[in-house]
Amino acid sequence: MSVTKEAFGFTPDGRELSLYTMENSKGTAVKVSDLGASLVSIIFQDKNEKMRDIILGYEDAEGYYQGSCYFGAVIGRSGNRIDKGRFSIDGKTYQLAINDNDNNLHSGPNGFDKRPFSAKSFCDNSISFSIEDKDLEQGYPGNFKAVVTYTLTEDNELFLDYEAESDQDTVCNLTNHVYFNLSGHDSGSIEDTELWLSAKMYTPVRDYQAIPTGEYRSVTGTAFDFTSPKAIGRDIEADDEQLRFVLGYDHNFVLRKEKGSVVKFAEAYSPRTGILMECFTDLPGVQFYAGNCISKNEKGKDGAIYNPRSGFCLETQFYPNAINQEGFAKPYLKAGEKFTSRTCYKFSGR
Repeated sequence: MSVTKEAFGFTPDGRELSLYTMENSKGTAVKVSDLGASLVSIIFQDKNEKMRDIILGYEDAEGYYQGSCYFGAVIGRSGNRIDKGRFSIDGKTYQLAINDNDNNLHSGPNGFDKRPFSAKSFCDNSISFSIEDKDLEQGYPGNFKAVVTYTLTEDNELFLDYEAESDQDTVCNLTNHVYFNLSGHDSGSIEDTELWLSAKMYTPVRDYQAIPTGEYRSVTGTAFDFTSPKAIGRDIEADDEQLRFVLGYDHNFVLRKEKGSVVKFAEAYSPRTGILMECFTDLPGVQFYAGNCISKNEKGKDGAIYNPRSGFCLETQFYPNAINQEGFAKPYLKAGEKFTSRTCYKFSGR
């Protein structure tokens, strides 16, 4: 196992950014930048012994600064949407930036995705990145510190471990916005990828702005039923108002009602490459996003051109707008307490 470091570009004010590569003895490699603590590449061997990069990304830091899809980035302090960018804690109301219709998405224009992290430590098989967010820097209360650690094992597991602390009660809903294409990042549509999700319920949205209604709706008999494996594209154009609202799948699936132990929640498989990904988390939900709004002819790494549905996301999380929604587990982080969470993506072939 080894870790190497190379140049990845510069911040707008001229600070140097780096790209770190972890590689195990089987040739599996994970590349992550200190810009947004972003996953840039995951390279894994397919059934024909060809090494394939299976996540979407850009060639260097400039692409990430210009891009608007959050490719591979750590999202914080709070992932997903907050209705009207407004919430209350301890009787005080806070207003965040409005950057997605009438709402706040992924914490706004000064989110973690566009900010450099500090490479806190790294060893043979893991790298830690840290970031500090001042009181009200994004509109949230409290001086906030977060650490994300990526670990690659000899069993081709990629662990994402999150830690956070604040000196005031605040919101904490950290996630990663990696886009997978198990056929290869440059291979086109992910609609033939087979997906299984353990979720028997999802949280429907009220309209195109994708704020949940607060309802828990059964997936049984609907296009949202992935409890048996099926191609992502099989039902994505079904006559369903929920799909029309957001141009396909972009919904929170209910894994449980509260944070708990780490459990397996998904499998994704590419029949083209034979690459299988198993997914595990301790968080209550996962946002399954089929990449419906990736820009057309988006220029990615290695000369690749991305289009809508060139990648899919499985963003482990508290539910969207949970801070405001009665009946949803709240992503509160109390002053002086520590938030921890683990997500794992495990790769194999069949």
